[in-house]
Amino acid sequence: MNGLNGGRLDIDALRTLSAIRHHGGFTKAAAVLGVSQSAVSHKIKRLESALDCDLLKREPGSPTFTAAGKELLDFADRILKLHDEALLSLSKTPLAGRIALGLTEDTACTDLARILGRFKRLHPNVTVRTKVRMSLVLRAMLEQGELDAAIVQVFEHEVRPTDIVLYREGLHWVKHPDLMIPFDGVIPFLSFDDQCFYRQWALDVGQEAALLETVFECSSAAGIVSAVNAAMGVALLSDRHIRGEMQILTGCLPSPPSLAYVIRRARKSRNSVLDSLVREVSSDIGRQGGLALTG
Repeated sequence: MNGLNGGRLDIDALRTLSAIRHHGGFTKAAAVLGVSQSAVSHKIKRLESALDCDLLKREPGSPTFTAAGKELLDFADRILKLHDEALLSLSKTPLAGRIALGLTEDTACTDLARILGRFKRLHPNVTVRTKVRMSLVLRAMLEQGELDAAIVQVFEHEVRPTDIVLYREGLHWVKHPDLMIPFDGVIPFLSFDDQCFYRQWALDVGQEAALLETVFECSSAAGIVSAVNAAMGVALLSDRHIRGEMQILTGCLPSPPSLAYVIRRARKSRNSVLDSLVREVSSDIGRQGGLALTG
C-alpha cells in the first residue's frame, strides 16, 4: 500500500469496509450500520483518498476487493478488535460472579467465542460456564432455571418482548443440483434430530401434505451440509450454511418462517454481571451486523 500522505485511518471507515466484506455489499452494510448507502460510499472514497489507492473494484454484482483492500482488511479486523477492547477496558467497572450461558452450535461456531474470551480477560473474576445444546433444549433449561441466559434461534414470529434480537436470517429448503425432486411422490428429507424446531415445523407441514420422508438424521449442521452436497435429499438450512452448488427450492414445499437469533434470559436472572455480558454481546454483534463463522 502507498503512504498515508499525512492522513490517518478512520475507525468508522474501517468498520464500514469490514461490514462490506461481512455482508457482501454496500446496501447490506449500510443497513446493518444504520447509515445511507451514499454515506458508506463516501467513507470508502475518503479512505481510498487518504491511502492513495483503490480498495474496491467498481464492478457489477458483489464488491471485489483489490489486493490493497484485502491487505487493509487484515489490519482492520485487528485494529477494530483492539479499539473496541480498549474502550471497554477503560469504561468497565469491577465485576465478579458466575454466569450459566447457553449457546447453539450455530453461535458457538462463530466469533462469539472472541467476544466471550475478551469479556473474560477484562473481567477475570467472572466465570462464564457455557453449554452448547439445540435451541429447544436451551429454552427448556431456561424455563427450569438451569441457565441464566441463552443465545438461541427462534422463528421470527416467536420473538418475545423481553428478547434481545441480535440479528435475523432466512431459512430455506435447499438441495444439490444432482438431486431430482419427484413431481408426484415423497421427497427425501435430511433432518436435524428431534430436539430441532426446524424438524418439528418441517414434519408438521410435510405430514399434512404427505410430502417428506426422513432419510438422514444428524444433530450437526456440518453433517446436514455434507448430506445435501452428496445429493441425498432436501434440507432446511439458514443463510449462513448455504454454500457451493446448493440450490434454494421454491414452490414445491411451503415457505419456511424467517429466523431470529436472540438473547433470552431466565425469568429471574437479574444481576450486574449478566447485564454487562448481555450489553457487550448485543453491542458487538450490532456493530458487526451479525456473527461471522470462524470455521
